[in-house]
Amino acid sequence: MSTKTNIKKISVTAVLCALAYLCMFVFRFKVSFLTFDFKDAILAVISFIYGPVYGIVSALVVAAVELVTVSDTAFYGFIMNFISSAAFAGVCGVFYKYKRTLLGAVIGAVCAMVAMTAIMLIANVFITPLYMGVEREVVIKMIPSLLLPFNLVKGLFNAAITMIIYKPITAALKRMGLMVAGGKTQKRRFAALFVVSVIVIILATVIILYLLRGSFEFLGK
Repeated sequence: MSTKTNIKKISVTAVLCALAYLCMFVFRFKVSFLTFDFKDAILAVISFIYGPVYGIVSALVVAAVELVTVSDTAFYGFIMNFISSAAFAGVCGVFYKYKRTLLGAVIGAVCAMVAMTAIMLIANVFITPLYMGVEREVVIKMIPSLLLPFNLVKGLFNAAITMIIYKPITAALKRMGLMVAGGKTQKRRFAALFVVSVIVIILATVIILYLLRGSFEFLGK
């Protein structure tokens, strides 16, 4: 691989990592002590383009920058952010690496949602008691009513966002000569996926705001 190609990869990854970081300042959802934005979708796009290793390393970089700039949850928040983002982006990249089609991207995103949810439930059981200073049994009782639905909706939301932004981002990179043009996605299939993704986002938002009694913050307000 040429030095020029490596420089392009690093440059594109750095720009997308910056966008992922900025997502925190645009909007986020909050349910109890849990929050999420759509930075995992940006990281998943990195993983789709360059593979799971790039996605996981990018997740580490973004979590570290968040830790030293705006985080109010210290090292515990850093660990949870990294685990969540790395699981989602990594699984997306693994599936898409071996099936580089629209269907492969959808399967990767769905599997990423499930994997991230499972991994975060385990992480919550072991890390959240240390962060909150409570017994592990207290956290375990939160799983059916809070932790499981929250992480599922978070994964669903980010999966849908990923499906919406992947095509425009890669198309822009190809026009700028930062990506090699590949096969063309059928417009009807992408349009159908776009509509389904929008519906999923609306349903996920309703679940967060009304069923989970969460809140929505836009531009930090």
